[in-house]
Amino acid sequence: MTVSKALVLFSGGQDSTTCLALALDRHELVETVGFDYGQRHQVELGQREIILKSIRRDFPAWCERLGEDHVVRIEALRQISQTAMTHDIEIKTGASGLPNTFVPGRNLLFLTFAAALAYRRGLKYIFGGMCETDYSGYPDCRDDTIKAMQLAVNLGMDARFVLETPLMWIDKSETFRLAEALGGKALIDLIVEETHSCYLGERALRHEWGYGCGTCPACKLRADGWRKYKASSE
Repeated sequence: MTVSKALVLFSGGQDSTTCLALALDRHELVETVGFDYGQRHQVELGQREIILKSIRRDFPAWCERLGEDHVVRIEALRQISQTAMTHDIEIKTGASGLPNTFVPGRNLLFLTFAAALAYRRGLKYIFGGMCETDYSGYPDCRDDTIKAMQLAVNLGMDARFVLETPLMWIDKSETFRLAEALGGKALIDLIVEETHSCYLGERALRHEWGYGCGTCPACKLRADGWRKYKASSE
């Protein structure tokens, strides 16, 4: 009998943690991969380990399904980037209309490395938290981009990977509701307390939706999603 195996692009943020929960709910073996590219909010890498330990401890139905964690270093991405995600510069919108938090090629590289890892590990399904509904306009988060990448990695590796983006057409409030449906209050509490989304790496300020500066694009999206989620739950 074939075992259903998946790999989750796991950053330690709200979206990737929700994707991890969904993968654990659907598949019999789930591995995770994170990427160290010299990101400004490198604190997220430390939160990954905390979240994985919590899942193993507090979610017995998922514990046995959670396999190995991998960290891939892509220092070259910071070297060739001049963005607010990789350097200590002010976050602002550029002439193209995109915020300067956009790191060109980031998700393309992530998916390529993830597919190479999945190929070696025998994992068919690759989960990513990319979203085209509630996002900053990054072109490498669009559905068309993901579909093109699935075609490219499958042709280039002579494989049949399935790139799963379950958050593609839902907003942050719906992401919170999905997490609640998968793991109840325990998963919501874990997401609020331990996941990290703030682009500035701020974990000294605690808000009702979690830790962060409260002003960067990622914090604003998360805060708005939390308010809508709570309002719909009342």
